[in-house]
Formats: sequence, C-alpha cells, structure tokens
Amino acid sequence: MDLVAAARRLGPRPGLPRLILMTDAARGGDPVAAASRLPPARVRGCGPGWAAVVLRHDGVAGRERLAAVLARLCRSRGLRLVVARDARLAARLGAGLHLADGMPRPLCWRPRRGALLTVAAHGARALRRAKALGADLALLSPLFPTLSHPGAAALGPVRFAALARRAGLPVAALGGLAGGGRAVAARRAGAVAFAAVGALAGPVLQPRHGVP
Repeated sequence: MDLVAAARRLGPRPGLPRLILMTDAARGGDPVAAASRLPPARVRGCGPGWAAVVLRHDGVAGRERLAAVLARLCRSRGLRLVVARDARLAARLGAGLHLADGMPRPLCWRPRRGALLTVAAHGARALRRAKALGADLALLSPLFPTLSHPGAAALGPVRFAALARRAGLPVAALGGLAGGGRAVAARRAGAVAFAAVGALAGPVLQPRHGVP
C-alpha cells in the first residue's frame, strides 16, 4: 500500500491533515509538481485540509515566489500550506507555521482560521515543548532510517509509540515511511498523520478518480 492510500485510510481528525508533504531542495524534486499530485480535497475519502504541504527550501533563491505559487495551488485543491521557520512569510500568506526543534514561537505570527502550528520533535523533551507552545501537531522523527538524515538512529515503532502516548498532543510520523508495511506500523504506533519527503515525490501520487 502506498503512503497516499494509507493516509486516506486513517481516521480523520477534525482540523488536522492526515498526509504531509515535506519539501526538500536536495531530495524532494519539484515541490509544485509533487504538491500537484496530492489528491485534492474533492476526491472521495479526502476532504478539506486532508493533506498539507510544509515548505522548507531554506536559503533557496525565489523561496517567496515559490511560496506564493504553492499557496495558490493549495487553496485551489483544498490543501493546507505550512511555511517552515519563516513567521513573516507565513503571516503574509495566511499560512501555517512549522518550527524546528528548539525554535521559539515568533510573536509576529498570528494564526488565521485553519492555519496550523506544527513543530519538529526528536524526543520527549521536544514533545513537551511542542505542547507548551500550543502546537496543533508534532512531527516526530525519524521513525525509521531515512535518507534525509543518513546514519541517524531511528526511534523505531516501540519507542515512537511510547513517546506518542505521553506527548499530550497529536503526533505525525516522519522518516523512512516508503515501502512495505511501514505506514501500517506508524499508525499502530499512534501516528495520526504521515509526513514524508521521498515517499511523496514520486509517481505514486497520480490523482485518482479522474480528478486533474
């Protein structure tokens, strides 16, 4: 089962995405093309805000222009846009904000209706901090070994499940979710959403049911 199909089988959480595309300048290819392949909200089994795009692409020329293109695309397809580590850009676009592990919540960002605050987490301390910041969702990683962080120790399903149970807020799984039954293992470990780079950059995301 591919990650999109697995995410569509997750029980919906009001106000939260079930699938999150993390853009990556080094590994993720064309972020607009990848976002365009995410099934839109009108596809059966999805719904408004069912998927989100987290724009990273830090330090890349034309990032603001790329953000504007993605914002229009997400609005037209009923997806959420979240901007990583740039509160001013997020505020200007009315987008959500993604904070790196240890990054304080900027005062210049005020969430608009539907805008998400997500926080990267790699352990219990970061999860506690995400809860204290009022995050809507913590992205806990890496669940499995991942090319994004070669050589980094993975949490594994057992450790992930223990952290998710004590987190006090919804937790998404990030890291190494491509292939096999890893999405199923993530769901069983308590993940309410799946986030990925490489697993969402390929042709598995061709829209279904004839929806362009």
